[in-house]
Amino acid sequence: MLDSIRKANVVAGEAGGITQHIGAYQVEHKNHKITFLDTPGHAAFSKMRERGANITDIAVLVVAADDGFMPQTDEALKFAQKAGVPLVVAINKMDAKGANIERVKQQLQQRGIASEDWGGETLCSAVSALKGQGINELLDSILLQAEIMELKAPVEGTVEGTVVESQVEPGMGATATIIVQKGTLKVGDSLVCGGEYARVRAMSDEHGKAVKVATPSTPVRIMGWSGAPDAGAICTSVKSDKEARAQAEENAIDKKREARLVDTSSKGPTNVEELFAALSDTKKTFKLLVKTDVHGSLEALIHCLADIKSDKIALEVIDGTVGLVTKNDVALASASGATIAAFNTRLDQGVAGLAKHHSVRILQHNIIYEILDQVREAMADLLDPELREVKKGAAEVRQVFSLGKGIVAGCMVTEGKIERDGLARLLRKGQVVFEGKVSALKRFKDDASEVRAGYECGLRLGDYEAYEAKDIVECYEIEKIKPKL
Repeated sequence: MLDSIRKANVVAGEAGGITQHIGAYQVEHKNHKITFLDTPGHAAFSKMRERGANITDIAVLVVAADDGFMPQTDEALKFAQKAGVPLVVAINKMDAKGANIERVKQQLQQRGIASEDWGGETLCSAVSALKGQGINELLDSILLQAEIMELKAPVEGTVEGTVVESQVEPGMGATATIIVQKGTLKVGDSLVCGGEYARVRAMSDEHGKAVKVATPSTPVRIMGWSGAPDAGAICTSVKSDKEARAQAEENAIDKKREARLVDTSSKGPTNVEELFAALSDTKKTFKLLVKTDVHGSLEALIHCLADIKSDKIALEVIDGTVGLVTKNDVALASASGATIAAFNTRLDQGVAGLAKHHSVRILQHNIIYEILDQVREAMADLLDPELREVKKGAAEVRQVFSLGKGIVAGCMVTEGKIERDGLARLLRKGQVVFEGKVSALKRFKDDASEVRAGYECGLRLGDYEAYEAKDIVECYEIEKIKPKL
């Protein structure tokens, strides 16, 4: 949809053909600028969708004309309603086979949203993003909704904005995309955002073009941050770089203090019963160090990892940061006995060799559900395999005779096969009288590696010699099965 509005192919550049980042774009329509926030539709990125709904003035709910409402559509609607954001509905894929606009409007009605032609107040536009049809009408609907809402923001005074996304880029350091919501941001201004601060060294728009001034509703990427600020955090301007640094340090101390309070209240047994329960809990722990390209992806991945539940093994995320996987990350993972999960980011120079030297496993992928599958598989690898007995064959003792220095059981193989050196048990009237290995197996006078059903053989089980006619020899193997979480 946004590709069609911007006339650029963004989704093709995203792994797996799904949007995995929040993107902020600005387009001009009839001398008015409209800023779009593109939030991922994949189930893993629900936090990003919720944040997107909280930042926006108007939510454009995209519903496929052929599929109708999907779980993610309902979730996006819930976030928009929770944030109290007015809706404009874009009914997409009108060119698709099976497109049914009336069914979509009926589904909207069932959810308490009535389109204008059904007697309601919600603006609906029928579009085909693939063919570029109905896009101008959709933009007209957005401008009309904005006019009804009388949206305004002050251009003077303290600058306030919301971080849409942040990352650490090689050669550029920490950068953050923000949407200015109040005031006018200029190059050289000082900003505070939680425990991070910035002296705005440079600003650029979504095309990478340099920007000197950013007014309300303008999305800009800012360089000059002390570190990557949290996505969704509010940043404000202060008078000087010194003041920004002092405020950020104070915020960081407060954040650490709060984290410590939560940590101490949630950890450790508080009574004797809990202490014994903790001591008896022998569940294994899979430790993970998470690295992603941008802060929103880090948040989404950690949120998804928290949903991986198992009675057999616990998952503990020991750290999560944005940027390349560095040698420091490998050192931390090695010291903690952790695996590194790198989502949509690369390894710094020399990291692969160092990880191999320290036996640190690195899981790497640029599609979120693929890396989640890799984590589940790595967790399962840590569990002890489940053992299952598989019957290979059986033979009936027909005659017992002496051969050289030992006693041999002359048998008829009745099912499957008997293998030399295979595990076996001797049954007499249904009771096990001996268990061991098939130490000797002959066909006539020749040694045999196996004898199949319907053939006679002579065999010995370990050093056992008290065979009797009609005893049953069962041959089996122990199969190792990869456990499930």
